[in-house]
Amino acid sequence: MEPATPDQISVRVVYALPERQSIVTVRIAEGSSVIDAVRKSGLLERYPDAARVPLNVAIFGRVVAVEERLRDGDRVEILRPLIVDPKQARRQAAARTKPKS
Repeated sequence: MEPATPDQISVRVVYALPERQSIVTVRIAEGSSVIDAVRKSGLLERYPDAARVPLNVAIFGRVVAVEERLRDGDRVEILRPLIVDPKQARRQAAARTKPKS
């Protein structure tokens, strides 16, 4: 990642699919928000399925609002919806491993 200029910051925007991931580095004005970086990355146009409302995003794995201000070097992740509810998946796994009586 190239160093940012005094009035700009450099951030990475990531969108991961099961088979691949796209990472775009963007330079944006200092004080910009997550949504500014996501829009500038062009990933929402490249992956229309990602452009849903509300847009779920994270910075380094921590879920944040799209209005969150960014810092130089941040990694913004566009989150996909869960396929299965984690609680339901645990229940199903436990049911499969229970001994039959």
